[in-house]
Parts: sequence; C-alpha cells; structure tokens
Amino acid sequence: MVISTRPLRFIMAAFIACLPLFSFANPVSDTTKVHTEVAHAVIDTTHAVAEATHATEEKLTKEEIDVEERAEFIQHHLRDSHDFHLFSYGKDSGHEVNVGFPLPVILWDNGLQIFSSSKFHHGEEVAENNGNFYKISHVNGMVYKTDATGSESTVKPLDFSITKNIFMILVVGLLMFVLFRNLGKSYGKNGGIATGAGRFFEPLVLYIRDEIAIPNIGEKHYKKYMSHLLTVFFFIWFLNMFGLTPLGVNVTGNIAITAALAIITYLITTFSANKNYWKHIFWMPGVPMPMKIILAPIELLGTLIKPFSLTIRLYANMVAGHIVLMSIIAMMYTFNNVAGSGFSFVLAFVLSILEILVAGLQAYIFTMLTALYFGSANEEHHHDEENHH
Repeated sequence: MVISTRPLRFIMAAFIACLPLFSFANPVSDTTKVHTEVAHAVIDTTHAVAEATHATEEKLTKEEIDVEERAEFIQHHLRDSHDFHLFSYGKDSGHEVNVGFPLPVILWDNGLQIFSSSKFHHGEEVAENNGNFYKISHVNGMVYKTDATGSESTVKPLDFSITKNIFMILVVGLLMFVLFRNLGKSYGKNGGIATGAGRFFEPLVLYIRDEIAIPNIGEKHYKKYMSHLLTVFFFIWFLNMFGLTPLGVNVTGNIAITAALAIITYLITTFSANKNYWKHIFWMPGVPMPMKIILAPIELLGTLIKPFSLTIRLYANMVAGHIVLMSIIAMMYTFNNVAGSGFSFVLAFVLSILEILVAGLQAYIFTMLTALYFGSANEEHHHDEENHH
C-alpha cells in the first residue's frame, strides 16, 4: 500500500502562508501611540531646557547689570563731581529722582564762563552757556567742550569750578576757623580755661604740642611750626570723618589733595632748614671724600621721596578703606537673603568703626612725619662731628 505525501505538503504550505495573519508583533495603532508619546516627551524636554537656559541667561544678565551698577556706585563715591548728589529714589518705577544740589561751574574758555551744574542734568545732557556747549565725561568726570550734539571732543577748558571736594574743603576750613577762633577767645575770657567745644579739642592741641612737636622738633624751634602741624592734623581728620558720612565725599582719597598737603610740607621744610641740614645732604660730615660724592645725590633724592611717601600713604589708605567699605555694603544687595545680608551689615558696621580709628590714625601719622621732617631741617650741629675725621 502506497501512502501519498501530497496532502501533508499542502497542509504545511497552507500553515506557512497563514503565519503573517497571526503575527505576534505590536499592532500599528500601539506603535504609533508609543512614537507619539516619545515625540511629546522630547518636545517637552526641549522646551524645559530652553526655558531653563533662558532663565539662566536672564539671571546672569541681571547679575552682570547689578555688578556694573554697584561698581559704578563705588566709582561715583570715590570720584569728584560738579554737583552734590545725596541719594536717589524711584529707579524701579522708571522715574528716578536724584536728591542733591548743584554747584557753580567756572570755566575759562575765551573768557569766563559761569553757570550752574544743573544744566548737565547729572552728566546726562549737554550744557549751553553763551553759545558754547560743554559736557561731562563719564570716564573721568571732567568738563569738555563739544557741540550741540555732544560729540566726542578732547578740548578741555581751564576748570576752576567749585566741585564737591572743593566745597567740602571750604566747609572744613570754615568749621576749623570758627571752632579754634572761639577756643582762642575762651582763653582770654576765662583766664586760660577752655569752654564749650574747645574743651574737647584742647587736649588734642596739647597732645600735638607735647607728644609730637616738642620731642621731634625741639623746644627751641617747635613754636614756629605749631600752626602748620595743628592745621594739617585737624584738616585731615575732619575731612576723613566727613568721608564716612552718607554725604559721599572722599577728599583725602584724591591724590591731588594729598599731594598739595605734602608739597606744602616739603616747601616749609626746604625754606626753613638751617645750614646743617644742607651740609648733611651735599657734604655729609664724618665720611670719606669719595663717599661724600656718592651720598650727595642719594640724599638729595631722599628729600624728594619724602613728600611722595606722604602723598601715597594718605591717599592709598583712605581709598582702600572706602573701596572695601562700599564693596561690603554692596554685598548686602548681592546676597539678597537674611543670612548673607545680615552678615554683610555686621561686617560693614565693624569696618565703619575701624575706619573711624583709621581716620584719626592717618591724621596722626601725617602730622608725626611732618614734625620729623621739620626736626631734621632744624637739627643742631654736633661738636663731635666737627672734630671727627
């Protein structure tokens, strides 16, 4: 008996042909749904990253703007200006109001030009006077001649303006005149006893005389220098104290002011020196002849270094103190939280107390060094040097 295999082949072929109808793959609708969900997830992630990036950029931009504003605020505090700016308000609302008062602008430009600094509108506009146009540079605060459009110019007229620093110098000068004039009058009225505010300043006057002038200059010559020593001490001290007030003045942080004080000291030392002072400079006794020739230019250079050291010492110390104090105050706004701002406030308070001590210390150091220079200019000749070979 022969069994045919054709029916078996047919069944196997039919089964293989029907396999695609019973596929175990995911349905088309499910695949599309998964792809759609993945696409939405990618889009959502992209939007989130974009928003985070934009927020970060805005935050960085705001922080950069804040840093620039605070740096500008510190520079404005340190710089001299043609108006007295006390404070501002309303900046966040877009209508900033500056509180202060203008000062007179005095220029020599083909004649005398006098007008109020209010025409500059805090340096934002061009000022016109008698057909001439001027503007204030935002870089150095100086006045330049320009045209009506305010284009860049390098022409700078002679400036004799009453700036903020000069105004404070006049105020301190007037204050010193009134205080010590009344102190002098009180001696005559009360038998040599100080009254009123003079009771506070009299011990300082006596200290400068007994602890600075007499030990360094000598009892024979100290009296002719006392007026300068007292003026320098109280002038620097008062200006330093005003610099710690919210008025925003930094007179002793201006190198021109400290240089002027040092030059006056140098001129007084030079023109009041005796012959022994110059002999020690140009022909130092007690040293061999070749050394005298070598030491002469060195000693002469030393006389020029003295006023330079006076200038830089006072200027650098006061500027550094103001920068550190203003930077710490600016940190209160940078932290923008209770802990950071509170710590900055305490640190600024402690530093302010330290600055009060530094204000008096710098006046003392300047006066002490001045007395030393005066003492060297009036040093008496020693007989042992005369007989020394």
